[in-house]
Amino acid sequence: MSDSSSFYACIMAGGSGERFWPMSRARTPKQLLKLLGDTTLIEETVRRLDGVVPLENIFVLTNTVQLAATRAALPMLRAAQIVAEPAKRDTAPAAALATALVRARDPNGVLLVLSADAVIHDGKSCGRQLGAALTRAAQTDAVLTFGIKPDHAATGFGYLEMGDEVARGAEGSVFRRVSRFVEKPDGATAQRYVESGHYTWNAGIFAWSVAVFLAEADRNAPTLAKFIREFPAGEAAATSYLAEKFPTLEPKVSLDYAIMEKARAVETAVAAFDWDDVGLWTALPKHLPNDEAGNTVRGPIVAVNSSNNIAVSNGRVIALCGVKDLVVVETADAILVCHRDAVQDIKKLHPLLPKELL
Repeated sequence: MSDSSSFYACIMAGGSGERFWPMSRARTPKQLLKLLGDTTLIEETVRRLDGVVPLENIFVLTNTVQLAATRAALPMLRAAQIVAEPAKRDTAPAAALATALVRARDPNGVLLVLSADAVIHDGKSCGRQLGAALTRAAQTDAVLTFGIKPDHAATGFGYLEMGDEVARGAEGSVFRRVSRFVEKPDGATAQRYVESGHYTWNAGIFAWSVAVFLAEADRNAPTLAKFIREFPAGEAAATSYLAEKFPTLEPKVSLDYAIMEKARAVETAVAAFDWDDVGLWTALPKHLPNDEAGNTVRGPIVAVNSSNNIAVSNGRVIALCGVKDLVVVETADAILVCHRDAVQDIKKLHPLLPKELL
């Protein structure tokens, strides 16, 4: 088993969260909001790593617009641990940057890569499994991912087809070979996957050693491998190199396409913890109180003859009267009123809104 000092975590925190407008803005996207409680989603993600990796071994990858707000939300991390990507790129370049940051500190490092905005209530089980994944990643030539056991036939997630068991972790985690990655399916296909019991959702939580990722990049994405190998140690040199080289990386290559789908070996552990990517306002009823009429409310809300609404106030009273199936969100400078069935389309409002509201 590897010493935990060689374990690292890189949190991807550059998302825009457009579907959570008007609370989510370019400078303060979903992961920087206190959507479900008194802490931001990104702070909860960092706290979840307590006991899994040393605090000083956590990196957060964001963008220049969100850098100041991300650093303010995570005072427990040094400023140098929160890195802004100087240009918008897809997940493969971001994973390469994560690996490069770790390699510059520790060529024998093993890292987790995870998103900043998932909601996980069972943090203890999550921590145990993340630790087991790091230990397994230190022992295998495979790249690891986490699968979420589907509870419905979702069409918004990619799926993993699981193969044979290959190992068991000390915490009871079972690692299985991934037979293939499947793009977001249609409803009928997703239903077949769920009924088969052989598929999981792809949670976007990964673990790999520096050596394994670099070997896969050499085979399948040599530009990324070169970027990792030439990434310098030292904060000043790294900042200069990042500004010069990162914008030249291919911007439209996802991690799944560039590395995971082509890797020589991929293993998955089925999560024993709850997980929700909370991608839409309609995800909130799972996590916030509901009244007798099925209204999900946060903040000062009053309701008469109203049902199945989602209402979130950030100050002013929201009064619901004789309405149903609405999403109503109040902020200091904007109000959203949307039918629950239209929440996927909220991002279509963005081209119509004044720039100061984005």
